[in-house]
Amino acid sequence: MGALVKKEAQPERNEGQDQQQYLTFMLGGEIFAIGILAIKEIIEYGNLTEVPMMPDYIRGVINLRGSVVPVVDLSARFGRPGTELTRRTCIVIIEVATEEEKQVVGVVVDAVNEVLEIPAEQIEPPPSFGARIRTDFICGMGKVGGRFVILLNVSRVLSVDELAMLDQVAGVQDTPRLVDQAAA
Repeated sequence: MGALVKKEAQPERNEGQDQQQYLTFMLGGEIFAIGILAIKEIIEYGNLTEVPMMPDYIRGVINLRGSVVPVVDLSARFGRPGTELTRRTCIVIIEVATEEEKQVVGVVVDAVNEVLEIPAEQIEPPPSFGARIRTDFICGMGKVGGRFVILLNVSRVLSVDELAMLDQVAGVQDTPRLVDQAAA
């Protein structure tokens, strides 16, 4: 019972840091992480339907248990070359909260590593320069085993403007069927 009390007391001690567990993954040889509370699931890469006239970083949509879920290539979103597909490439399904609702989005990553618990005292603020991605995409730099893990701010990486575009992608549910029928 003492352990239960300690775990409940932890969030109060770390005000402003509502997450301590992060899913770590590889992207272009670097380690990134997203707060575990935003993660819904991890699925194998595949069965993507490309949607015409979308930005390069939107790979397409997938059918996830009857729902159309847009898939974003994080590497391309960061202005890098698109993710090269390997047997370890996967899609991390995340839930992004907006003011009105929650949007489910898939993000393509090179490989998923592990879930890490990073104490608040081991998280540094984002760098003001020198990062290879926009600093507003970073919510902190976690120190783990002598290395830095880039902690992503999911609501910035998939900003409200992008979410509006993703809603339009999800609204074209019939288009992939028409494209598939035309190819048949």
